[in-house]
Amino acid sequence: MQDLKDIDKEKKRSRRFRKAKAQEGRNIFLPQIEETKPQRQKLKIILPAIALLLASYPLISLFGSPRAKSAPAAEVQAAVSLSKLDQGSAFKLAADAYSNAKVQGGKFTAPLPQGGQVIYGIDEEVQKKIEKLFSDYKVPYGLFVALEPKTGRILAAVSHSSSQPGWEKGANYHLYPMASLFKIVTATAALEEKKVGPDTMFAFNGKLTSESPKYWRVRPGRGNQQMPLSLAMGKSVNPVYGRLAGEVVGRDPLLLYAGRYGFNQAIVPGSPIFASTAPVPGTVDELMRMGAGLNREVKISPFHAAAIMATVANGGVMMAPSLASEIRDAKGNVVFAQKPQVLRTVMTPQTAGALAHMLATTVESGTSRRAFHDRRGRRMLASVRIAAKTGSIDGTDPAGHYSWFAAYAPMEDPQIALAALVINENKWRIKATSVGEQALEAFFR
Repeated sequence: MQDLKDIDKEKKRSRRFRKAKAQEGRNIFLPQIEETKPQRQKLKIILPAIALLLASYPLISLFGSPRAKSAPAAEVQAAVSLSKLDQGSAFKLAADAYSNAKVQGGKFTAPLPQGGQVIYGIDEEVQKKIEKLFSDYKVPYGLFVALEPKTGRILAAVSHSSSQPGWEKGANYHLYPMASLFKIVTATAALEEKKVGPDTMFAFNGKLTSESPKYWRVRPGRGNQQMPLSLAMGKSVNPVYGRLAGEVVGRDPLLLYAGRYGFNQAIVPGSPIFASTAPVPGTVDELMRMGAGLNREVKISPFHAAAIMATVANGGVMMAPSLASEIRDAKGNVVFAQKPQVLRTVMTPQTAGALAHMLATTVESGTSRRAFHDRRGRRMLASVRIAAKTGSIDGTDPAGHYSWFAAYAPMEDPQIALAALVINENKWRIKATSVGEQALEAFFR
């Protein structure tokens, strides 16, 4: 039997052996460096300096952090953006600041976060009138845009909701079913292709508000109804404009003129205005419903609707809407000044004139007559001739009944074009036609 002392000696020898082997391994990779006296003197100076640097790193990182550097970078970026403003970027800048706009020196102005200010071309009378109207009537959802037809300058932009506070932020830039306002596109295509005129008698069947193409078609030898296209525009007769689109205009020409009006593309690239949509109809019945304004997927923003009316008012030339009249930097320098910018020519002046004649019937004897005449039948704006179009359809986003009114005036020398959209719930508050009438009254007062 082995003695315990011997075992203990073997353990000690084993530990010494392992220690020697480990030291040998280290020496293979880390050969010993013999320091000279000058090297040791340098190390005495360098090592304390490194230690001091490491100790002070937290303070250095504090003063040199990205947060401290971000402010000058933001200022540079702001300066660059303000120096390169075009129609779209100026519109976006003005739109972002719009909620803070106030009247100063007789003008609507809003401060910019990076310094400077936006000056708007807002008509205070119209703006305040519509704001008060929406508030007084507790309109569930209300939108309004007005602009100057010859320049595109925005004269008013109001959004309001008593049902969903916060909905109104940016709501004027979003899209909503266009309803019968699309009849303007249908009529433009028919007139521009010289297939009809405003006084062309047009046969149809079904009720004026019918939504089913199967009742609209004309059968020879039967007792068909008929109506001139101008009156059918004022009364917004679905069968007439459905048949006009499906049997006279055709799919491709209708989509062509929708594109000329700016559908399926950004109306002002770089601005927050959503691109209006006009999907391709797959069947003749779908084409007819589209032409009558019954396709709920044909959607438009109030800004674009106002621009379409302004195009008719401007002899067929569409101008770019401009929210900012002027933008100044922090030093007071003018970095953007609104100048009329032509987007495109949609139609000839002759077509625009014929279309205006058709739109005038809306107020004279059509769907807006009651809103623009008193109980005795007298015109409320007797000295102002108005071209207008109404639209009416149910929608889901938000849910309710959509009431549109788009117009321009005076017809002889257009000064204002507008679009109003009111979305009523179960209890009706006010129609868009009344909103438009009040806006025109405030403008021409």
